[in-house]
Amino acid sequence: MYISARERQILEILLSTTDELTVKELADTIQVSVRTIHRDLKNLEDVLKEYDLSLLKKSGVGVQVSGSEQRVNDLKIFLFSLSHIEYTPEERQTIILCALLEAKDAIKLVGLANDLNVTVATVSNDLNKLEERLQTVELSLIRKRGYGVEIQGSESAKRRAMSSMISEHIDESEFLALVRENIQRKSTQQTDSISERLLGLVEKKKLLIVEQVIKDISEELSYSMADSAYIGLVVHLALAIERILQGENITIDPVYLENLQSTPEYKIAENIIKQLETVFQVDIPTAEIGYITMHLHGAKLRHDKEYLIEDSSFQIAIKTKHLIQYVGEQLHQDLTSNRSLFEGLVVHLKPALYRIKQNMGISNPLLHKIKGDYPELFSVVKSGMETTFPDVTIPDEEIGYLVMHFGSALFRQPVTENLKALVICSSGIGTSKMLATRLQQEFPEMKRVQNLSLFELPNINTDEYDIVVSTIALSGFSNDYIQVSPILNESEIEKIKSHLKRHATKQTVSKESTLSPVEVLYPQNMRQIVEGMHSIREYIEIITTILDGFAVKEVRNSLLIDELLVEICTDLYKKDVITNVMAVVNALLKREQIGGLGIPGTSLALFHTRSAFVPSPAFAIYTLDQPTQIQAMDHSLIEADSILLLLSPEQSSSRILDVLSYISSLVIDSDDSISLFQSKNYEWIAAYLATQFNTYFHEKIKETRSV
Repeated sequence: MYISARERQILEILLSTTDELTVKELADTIQVSVRTIHRDLKNLEDVLKEYDLSLLKKSGVGVQVSGSEQRVNDLKIFLFSLSHIEYTPEERQTIILCALLEAKDAIKLVGLANDLNVTVATVSNDLNKLEERLQTVELSLIRKRGYGVEIQGSESAKRRAMSSMISEHIDESEFLALVRENIQRKSTQQTDSISERLLGLVEKKKLLIVEQVIKDISEELSYSMADSAYIGLVVHLALAIERILQGENITIDPVYLENLQSTPEYKIAENIIKQLETVFQVDIPTAEIGYITMHLHGAKLRHDKEYLIEDSSFQIAIKTKHLIQYVGEQLHQDLTSNRSLFEGLVVHLKPALYRIKQNMGISNPLLHKIKGDYPELFSVVKSGMETTFPDVTIPDEEIGYLVMHFGSALFRQPVTENLKALVICSSGIGTSKMLATRLQQEFPEMKRVQNLSLFELPNINTDEYDIVVSTIALSGFSNDYIQVSPILNESEIEKIKSHLKRHATKQTVSKESTLSPVEVLYPQNMRQIVEGMHSIREYIEIITTILDGFAVKEVRNSLLIDELLVEICTDLYKKDVITNVMAVVNALLKREQIGGLGIPGTSLALFHTRSAFVPSPAFAIYTLDQPTQIQAMDHSLIEADSILLLLSPEQSSSRILDVLSYISSLVIDSDDSISLFQSKNYEWIAAYLATQFNTYFHEKIKETRSV
């Protein structure tokens, strides 16, 4: 059976979704005319017949493949194992790029033409297109008559190009399936798919070993990694091993490497390298530890609320407030009070900006759909990012994820019932938030929606959930689940409704026949109830300790900041807030030396530290009789006349950090809140803190009860 490259591409798109797709959408995706798509669809009807499938055409809606799931899978396997005798231009260029990146010497054009079964002129035209792509990743194409063609550039740029190609053409679930040989085909069966070509850059056995090492080491991290970041690290390391074995080593700036060595991620990166050196019996350069550290920094998805009192996050928090205000004004909606949006954006933006500044790249398989479904929101968010971060060029892929965060906030509606849903996403935190909010919008009875990583799925008992919804195919997953897009279309909503109806019936029968008297009287897990009460009690203790100890006090000004801090800490020592004056002063000065503590555009300086000599969390404001010049977080200088002091025990629980982070966010909540904290008025500030903490505490009670 002959299938052209374009027909194969159309089939793969149609088989990858259960939605109807318009001919225009297919044409835009493949970048051909609508007329061409109509002609190809007619030819494909014969191919579908051979697999007992048909092409449903709905006027004004679109086209989709109809037939049994088994026959659809049979066709997918056939397409996957098809020996390609023809490639699309994009596939052809990818194959050429793979060959050039792997080659140590120049390659003849005639050799590439023979391998691809095309003319030398076609290869030459493909190289013209590749030349444009390579310039964006700091590589160049060298072509000489009689010599051939080769890529020139640094080893790090070549690896970035390889990683980028793999992430661009292979999604997370496909990556795992290909690496772990979970595809329904004989391992000896030859295939020439683009996915296999790309993974051919690295020996599969190496990928599997590296993935296991990363999986083991990742348990040492104090935070979770996004699936895309996890795979990015696996690909980077596997490529590194492959290239090192070929004698290709990477370099890194020594000063930058020295800065990385002081971070906890560097120690974990060293551990990874030691294990890989043992497994592969190869010496790995120190520079590789630096690059792994960069990946770990760029992979953070913090679940605690520590980020607003970390060294580098407060400036991002301020800019995030500006971004939210900008987008809200453009859309004529007040988003400034949406704490969930604010926290989600800060958590997302910190590693995202790090990845962008380090040229680590990002892929977003949903970008085309997001742009098509939310053109106005996309434009506003893009404009907002350009205004808020003028010194950073934000790629559209990243804008797409930010659109999901804002879409989640704009769609949000109150929910009242008590169904529990599990959402599996692998494209990042924004995707899962978007889908969770869409589910709650369409199904108000879903009070609890938990987002989960693809990698965490094997460790979860899915029987505890009323429904499992995923944006990707779950290979080897035995329980029922529904695959949907993050934005949820009408047909997917209907599928979920049908599932919930069936589930409700089963649950009714089950409850009528199996509930014991004890389960009727005590429907909740006792441990969960007790843990919830402990959590509420701790929040009460933390909040009351901070409010009871809060004070606004004037101190005499000093030209030297260390003298000022000594006076402040002496006052705190007398009040039993700290137990050692100079230890806390030195801790505050050490933090001040790392970077500016002034809040840009204000007369406020936020000093904060953790210390073993701070028994309980504390917040106080010390006002100066004369302003003093302090470096701000954006490296400018401000005239500060108020020192906001946040103190925390060295070993703090997540709830203490949560509360202190909340205070930080209150300071920059709005222009009004900044004016309030600048007022130096104890009664006003104390009343504001008490009111806000009252709301905050009730939110925590609701969260505890919904677990």
